[in-house]
Amino acid sequence: MTPRRGPRPLPAHLTLAMGRAWLAIAAIPAGRTPSAPGSTAWNASWPGFAPRSAAARAERDRILRSPAAADPDALRAEVWRRLWREDAALIRGIAAYRSHPWRRDLPDPPSLWSEGPARILDYGGAGPAALVIPSLINRATVLDLMPGHSMLRWLAGQGIRPLLLDWGSPGMPERGFTLTDWIAGRLERGIAAAAAATGGPLALVGYCMGGLLALAAAQRQPGLSRGLALLATPWDFHAGGPEVEARARGASSLLPALEPLMAAHAALPVDLIQLLFAGLDPFGIARKFRAFGRLDPTSPRAAHFVALEDWLNDGIPLPAPVARECLGGWYGANTPARGEWRVAGAPVTPAAWRGPAFLAIPRGDRIVPPESARALAAQLPGGAVLDVPAGHIGMAAGMKAETVLWRPLRDWVRALP
Repeated sequence: MTPRRGPRPLPAHLTLAMGRAWLAIAAIPAGRTPSAPGSTAWNASWPGFAPRSAAARAERDRILRSPAAADPDALRAEVWRRLWREDAALIRGIAAYRSHPWRRDLPDPPSLWSEGPARILDYGGAGPAALVIPSLINRATVLDLMPGHSMLRWLAGQGIRPLLLDWGSPGMPERGFTLTDWIAGRLERGIAAAAAATGGPLALVGYCMGGLLALAAAQRQPGLSRGLALLATPWDFHAGGPEVEARARGASSLLPALEPLMAAHAALPVDLIQLLFAGLDPFGIARKFRAFGRLDPTSPRAAHFVALEDWLNDGIPLPAPVARECLGGWYGANTPARGEWRVAGAPVTPAAWRGPAFLAIPRGDRIVPPESARALAAQLPGGAVLDVPAGHIGMAAGMKAETVLWRPLRDWVRALP
């Protein structure tokens, strides 16, 4: 049994927890108490100690209103005790995850096409065909997560024939691919093979980055698709306010520092990709593992958590040319929204798509801000827009995914002309 490595990169997450403790203690001014709980000054001076949950906020307020709060040394000791308990809970949660007995053992369905490490898996089912296109940086298994909780196997039992494009892990040839190589080459050949195998045009369902790839391919080959579903798909990478734009430009500014690593690996390594995503919510990993440590390890919820974490920590290196296009072009220059993103020399223009469209926009998405996805919906007038009460991953693979996404997506595919 292969030991678990997550949460990746573990040293970085443990360092963040230590840094949070140091910042919280260092922010207690000598000789006086901190600002009132919940104030702007508190949140600014105590990074990472501004709790999100109601219970954590109540505990913070209890500390500040206790007799110890009048004495900075006593307050510092009380905060240390709180941080010690939280860090111990984090370690327990990580240990519980790493030792959990659940392992994914779903057999792959038959493959109807392959090229290099990529293949199209056929989940069967009688009905209209839908080709699901995931991101290049995560395993496609998030859509076939575990027994009893697989979007693709569920759709196959609902009058749809789902196909999954599993990109595989890039070998040396793929590490030289640009987005044009992926879209105008491998993706379009895969779509053509799927359409031929299923008897005609099919629905394209793109998830996250896969939605951008599907959009570009559908625009280039409209005769192969009879509908375009875009799930949590970004478009305006600077939408959502100054903080979002600053974060996007900040990711782009890292490119020069990443070049030596990409030169050595011809790709952006998985752990670096994980670090970039962790920057969206630096203390989020610690929160979720503390919560996991409180779960009954034999519960379905615990198994579901482990399944998702195993998927998250089994990422795929991003070929260096694609990393440069995404970080520098999409995030830095915002080329899609500016009409400057080109595939095989032609601009990708959502309005050029004349067929049916379905856009699922998760309102709790931290990876693709809802405003970014809504900007794409605005470019596809007449498209059906689904406001999803979930997050980026929960929408597709969460405990309530069947209700919030799978059923509406099924109904849309069935209704396509």
